[in-house]
Amino acid sequence: MAALIALANVLPPYGAQLMAQILILGLFAMSLDLLIGYTGLPSLGHAAYFGVAAYVAAILSLRFAMPFAVAALAGLVATVVTAGLFHLVALRTAKAYYLMISLAFSQVLWSVAVSWTGITGGDNGLPNVPRPAGLGSKGYLDAVVVIFVLCAIALYVFVRSPLGYALRGIRENEGRMSALGYNVWNYKYAAALAAALFAGVAGELSMYLDSFVGPSALSVALSAQVLMMTLVGAAGTLFGPFVGAIVFVFLQHVLSTYTARWMLIMGLVYVAVALYAPDGIFGLLRRRPAALAQPNSE
Repeated sequence: MAALIALANVLPPYGAQLMAQILILGLFAMSLDLLIGYTGLPSLGHAAYFGVAAYVAAILSLRFAMPFAVAALAGLVATVVTAGLFHLVALRTAKAYYLMISLAFSQVLWSVAVSWTGITGGDNGLPNVPRPAGLGSKGYLDAVVVIFVLCAIALYVFVRSPLGYALRGIRENEGRMSALGYNVWNYKYAAALAAALFAGVAGELSMYLDSFVGPSALSVALSAQVLMMTLVGAAGTLFGPFVGAIVFVFLQHVLSTYTARWMLIMGLVYVAVALYAPDGIFGLLRRRPAALAQPNSE
């Protein structure tokens, strides 16, 4: 943590902004990994939780002049409640149908954000969301580092706990886990709530970083991007999606300076990873030292 904070304070403003984006998107991708990599629930609507937390916190701050702590906490509560209500229905579907219903759910929330102009600002979003009093750009970046590290530790403890190992079993063979006496639905429900909570933290960090939230925070495009980060990095490894976020942000900012069709190149990168590193970049990096350590059989 100290090294990251030191790095954040020596980077130029542009570099510090990129670092903050990597940490935020990395946390977002790690939260999705709880669903995809550990529970086996493919989601294409994870931006719903990212955007709900950001919108609720922004609305309470701007429209109702709520203090920062109240607005931020309410945003997290709102996204967990939203996920809880949604998954009462969604978890009763099969995996392919879960993918489609999560996409539809995210689209419904996006439509609300666009059409409810008086509250959400419509297409213009909500600008000038105030940060905590006295917290400048450098101070906020330090706060992002601290929150990211704490969340990463919490996620690590979660996936290494008996609950995390039970989720791996459910991912591999749901029927067998049910036969062994595990309440599969309850475990999946707990994973969904945890994933929504950490996605909400990432959403609020992003909103306060830019002092703005708009409909793009709920968009299918954002859900697809975080899905790409998770799969490119390596689903089911927790820190693999963080590697995917680094690759995504780096390529986005480098490629976008040369072409407006940078997403096309990102798609080609995803295809290449799927073909030549099916367990993701993080899996490839872990496998390489192990291969070098093996003695030559000749």
